[in-house]
Amino acid sequence: MVAGVITAVLLVLFVGGWIWLWLPRNKPALDAAARMPLEDDNGEETP
Repeated sequence: MVAGVITAVLLVLFVGGWIWLWLPRNKPALDAAARMPLEDDNGEETP
């Protein structure tokens, strides 16, 4: 019984997180995070 409840909670958390990532209002923040590895320390992108 406990294992089933834990599984259900984890499934709901996973689906909720997935939906949150696909919301249009999160796009600017996620795009900025995706560009972080390509930026120098001063915020400019490297070629």
